[in-house]
Amino acid sequence: MISSYYKSCNRDFTLLEGDCFKLLPQFKFEFDMIFADPPYFLSNDGISIQSGKIVSVNKGDWDKNRGIEALNEFNLHWITLCREKLKNNGTIWVSGTYHNIFSVANALQQTGFRILNVITWAKTNPPPNISCRFFTYSTEFIVWARKSKTQPHFYNYELMKNINGGKQMTDVWCLPAIARWEKSCGKHPTQKPLSLLVRIILASTVTNSWILDPFAGSSTTGIAASLTKRRFLGIEQDSTFLSLSKARREEIDDYDLRATYCSKIKDMAFMPSLQIVCEDSLSDYGLPF
Repeated sequence: MISSYYKSCNRDFTLLEGDCFKLLPQFKFEFDMIFADPPYFLSNDGISIQSGKIVSVNKGDWDKNRGIEALNEFNLHWITLCREKLKNNGTIWVSGTYHNIFSVANALQQTGFRILNVITWAKTNPPPNISCRFFTYSTEFIVWARKSKTQPHFYNYELMKNINGGKQMTDVWCLPAIARWEKSCGKHPTQKPLSLLVRIILASTVTNSWILDPFAGSSTTGIAASLTKRRFLGIEQDSTFLSLSKARREEIDDYDLRATYCSKIKDMAFMPSLQIVCEDSLSDYGLPF
């Protein structure tokens, strides 16, 4: 029997400790949406710039490059497991760079997903290129795909159009990387900004939807879900990041802080409105642990 590492008081945010390859087959539950930020496998002893300082790009053994065959096998495995946990009308979002995103797209198609878009996230504040021998890396990609090739998916077209000044939103999103206030409880080395996850969640889910993140990290997906009145299950095997995730979720039980975060996200993501959700507004709805 699986037991949760942490569950918020209103049960909108649940964490499991362990490897998603082992945990996903152990329970039966279908989610409305999946967001995954799998390893990019970029830890190759290189260097980068962060906050004006030269830093190593190594993030841990989980991010070591093990070759293209291992990469393809890894992506096919976790995507197959996640497909079984997605509702027939559900969608999946997977982030990456050119190092892994083509492998992800191939695995999605191999397992029967229909790719809807490939979002280009153009960072408004990318780190500089140290070598000055090629163009500065300033983008990441997010593949959006639906489980069924025939069953319609949900897309909040009107909201996305409203956010984009009354024009259809394109597949190029200009958003900043994480801000200092998003690291109040600590920082994950591949942490995504809340503005990005809030947009993804609002675009493809409705209130009270269940969202899965199999590589939860510091649970930005879960914080965005809570702020927008969705429900979240995250799987993470690193105890440090689980502790960070718990602290981040408990932090926004403070209503004033929650309101402040929502205001900052609106400003960063050009959102005209973002509902602030009270902490007692949701219930468990059948999650089996």
